[in-house]
Amino acid sequence: MGTQIAFVIHPELRHAPSSRPADLMLDEACLLADAIGLEVVHSEVIALVKLRAGTYFGKGVTERLDNLVEDFTHDVDAPVVIVNTSLSPVQQRNLEIHIKAKVIDRTQLILEIFGARAQTHAGRLQVELAALSFQRSRLVRSWTHLERQRGGSGFLGGPGERQIELDRRMLMDRVTRIKAELKEVTRTRTLQRSNRLRSETPIVAVIGYTNAGKSTLFNRLTGADVLSQNMLFATLDPTMRELDFVSGRKAVLADTVGFISQLPTELVEAFKSTLEEVVHADVLLHVHDASSPLVAEEAADVIKVLGDLGMDAETQAARILHVLNKADLLAAGDEQVTNLQNMFSDGVFVSAKTGDGVDDLLAYLNRHLSKSAVLATIDITPTDGAARAWLHQNAIVKSSHFDDQGHEQILVSIYPADYARLCARWPELGVLRVEA
Repeated sequence: MGTQIAFVIHPELRHAPSSRPADLMLDEACLLADAIGLEVVHSEVIALVKLRAGTYFGKGVTERLDNLVEDFTHDVDAPVVIVNTSLSPVQQRNLEIHIKAKVIDRTQLILEIFGARAQTHAGRLQVELAALSFQRSRLVRSWTHLERQRGGSGFLGGPGERQIELDRRMLMDRVTRIKAELKEVTRTRTLQRSNRLRSETPIVAVIGYTNAGKSTLFNRLTGADVLSQNMLFATLDPTMRELDFVSGRKAVLADTVGFISQLPTELVEAFKSTLEEVVHADVLLHVHDASSPLVAEEAADVIKVLGDLGMDAETQAARILHVLNKADLLAAGDEQVTNLQNMFSDGVFVSAKTGDGVDDLLAYLNRHLSKSAVLATIDITPTDGAARAWLHQNAIVKSSHFDDQGHEQILVSIYPADYARLCARWPELGVLRVEA
């Protein structure tokens, strides 16, 4: 972005304050700036009586910001001014003229972070699509400094193609190409997902507000080495690993991008192919930052994004398990603990950093996955060695004993789909009893 210095401004309307404390919203905006290596040298909340259509802020605020920028410009390049809200193209352009510095809003800041975080080809395509979708709405005022081109008169040609029309056409061509590439990405992921469905391996997706500790928990559960830092949007591209339970059951654990308040619509649309892993997951581990004073608001933001992805409230209630992470930052008897217990009565307190409570979480998750399983007693003859090995690999063996004929009777907990596969593969197998 051409500079390492930033001013962060959070505007707050006096007659319509946001649901979150303004100082905490300002802190989050500073963390967003820090996530792309900007050094925040000035941050403040600016209370506004009303919005100005042309500049968002009034004359007094813009003049003060101009003076602040000028003071820093003597020593370093002009700082970038981050306004923690959505600005119209006209407001952004006019602010840059008045302040004499680069001005970006919250959407552009998040797009910048996603652009810096994308590692895979698919991730970079999705970020570029989001950025182009954002830019497309801002072309109207982008070329007012150029004279409109004109063609000849008579039969020699009419008005020439204006620069804005040329840019719009080039942008749309690029959007079309990216969407075609993303269709191929979606097709590949659909095939991979269908393979997982055929194997009947449950998929558990880790979701939550950004910086709640999802990647740290993912690493703790799977032994992976996914990047985990105390930083907003440290992880962007989804990662999947096998999760093994003590009972012998297996699942696929998927780490996903973090959510955030006022997540740009362009990002939700562009990342739908990535977030489909969330929609199709059997279980959603909703990781909360238990130490956050805004845990309720952050949870609501996650629920809103899930709704944007087409997941209704009933589906969410059936699939979501709540994980209260960073429990090591809470003291015993803390009022926050009581509030969290009331808010998430079935939530599990864990510390992904220290490992406390992780075993309880795995047991809780295993019980949840076992709800759909059935108990079956299978009669295994000495010649059914392949079926016996398959059962030990794909079901949970509760008990086994041999009768006088040398037949082994195995009591297993097995998913209905796996039981159907067992019967189809070994139709002569003796099934003594099946119960839910």
